[in-house]
Amino acid sequence: MPIKDDVVLGRDVRILHPELVNLYGCIVGDESRIGTFVEVQAGAKIGARCKLSSHSFICEGVTIEDEVFIGHGVMFTNDKHPRATAVDGRPQQASDWTLQRTHVGRGASIGSNATILCGVTIGAGALIGAGSVVTKDVPAGATVAGIPARIMSAAENSAPADRAFSSEASRVTN
Repeated sequence: MPIKDDVVLGRDVRILHPELVNLYGCIVGDESRIGTFVEVQAGAKIGARCKLSSHSFICEGVTIEDEVFIGHGVMFTNDKHPRATAVDGRPQQASDWTLQRTHVGRGASIGSNATILCGVTIGAGALIGAGSVVTKDVPAGATVAGIPARIMSAAENSAPADRAFSSEASRVTN
């Protein structure tokens, strides 16, 4: 599995086993860490000081801000109506579907095996429970869990989201 030449890696990015990831056309911010068997597709943006744990999939249209934790086996989607073929039976092409963007705010944490459906915003400092299926926006600082994910509590401490950026240049935005 390759790290393509079109990948933009920030300063001091750590990829534990570069031969066991699939990165192409994406941006990864300073000091981020990427585990084995992670795929980050073209057009995805990963902020600074993020951790992407093994077996996770970050698809086109996903923006992850700084200091976000992505647990093992987290899956993002980018198509509300995925199909293998178009209406006429031919294999589906890029022109046959609409990319839906997803945004993960600064300091959010997404637990292992969570699935994030496309078109949602996960607010800064939010916590997504392991195994959750996120189908709607998650407010900043909230804790959500379940299938579908529901708000369990509003966070008292959203410090990571409130801290000033140490390097504005490293911040990834839409």
